[in-house]
Amino acid sequence: MNYFDLFEMPVSINIDKTLLTKKYVELQKKYHPDFFTQENEAAQDDALEISSAINKAMKVFKKPDATLKYVLELKGIVEEEEKYPLPPDFLMEVMELNENLSEGSLAAIEAFEKSIYTEVSLIIENYNDKTVTPAELQKLKEYYYKKKYLHRILERLEG
Repeated sequence: MNYFDLFEMPVSINIDKTLLTKKYVELQKKYHPDFFTQENEAAQDDALEISSAINKAMKVFKKPDATLKYVLELKGIVEEEEKYPLPPDFLMEVMELNENLSEGSLAAIEAFEKSIYTEVSLIIENYNDKTVTPAELQKLKEYYYKKKYLHRILERLEG
């Protein structure tokens, strides 16, 4: 079940949080299993399945990185456990950041993260599922994997 179809929203990377909350409440009122206790077993099972999908969708839509990944998965651009080769210049910059990890590194990593976002900000902010090009999707994929790489460094720094 496509989460965007479930929430009756257009495929987007930038989710309108107000609309998201409104749709979530509306769907929970319609499909929450507690409202199906007097129904037959099949109807109860359906309600439980839909309610579970609503909760999973909400978790995805609340996190921009998870939403980006979900959209890329829908498009068949990102696969689970994919080994995506990142550009050598990015890896060199990350290696320098990684070698100089310290308390002050957080600001440098965040600045670097902002710089890679700048490269895709227009695509993300104006995403249109009907007009997005394969080249734009490829840029989003690379951004997703770069950000994932940076987050692993942040986890090491914080951990």
